[in-house]
Amino acid sequence: MRRSIFLGGAAVAAAWSVPALAPIAPPVARALRLPRRLDPMHGVAITFDDGPHPEGTPAVLEALAAADARATFFLVGEQVERNPALAAEIAAAGHAIESHGHRHIAQLRRLPGELREDLRRAHATIAGATGREPRYYRPPYGVFSWVGLPLARERWTPLLWSRWGRDWAARATPESIAAKVTDELSDGDVLLLHDADTYSAEGSHRRTAAALPEVLARIRARGLEPVGI
Repeated sequence: MRRSIFLGGAAVAAAWSVPALAPIAPPVARALRLPRRLDPMHGVAITFDDGPHPEGTPAVLEALAAADARATFFLVGEQVERNPALAAEIAAAGHAIESHGHRHIAQLRRLPGELREDLRRAHATIAGATGREPRYYRPPYGVFSWVGLPLARERWTPLLWSRWGRDWAARATPESIAAKVTDELSDGDVLLLHDADTYSAEGSHRRTAAALPEVLARIRARGLEPVGI
């Protein structure tokens, strides 16, 4: 009896966690209709999560401006509240502005009402600071729950990523970031990078900014362009 209860509980827990596998399991992403790529458009979308950040975001913006490149920033509402002028600067530079939620907490840890309020507050905060209404939403850590996915779809288009640089890791280097995020790059790829270290290894945003010129060079060397979404 105890064994059957344990197995039943484990099965429920596993089923509850299925959407969280989407960022690392493409078949799960397809089954849940969670896009990881954009339609082919002779370009790739460079996306930055977790900002704005007082050091990382300006460094990334400078590198993008030097290369005349466009990117997409998935902003965290609580960071926009701390740096509203910087959020506005991202928008003024012509980059796409999207939502990464208000607090950087995995959806699996949020109650439905709490999560709904998080999404609403993020949207209002980001739109208020930038003058842009987010159209896309990416959850913290890329982790959706069975509750969070339909809530997000009420107003936004979910978007994950097809390539990442693992730039949040303490062992990452500019060279490893550039190599990993552009490996087997193809038209329509969505690249995940971070312009902040608020929720990752200290100083990681510096390595990302240092990698960005090489990332942009590799994209163009393959006949593609960095585009917003």
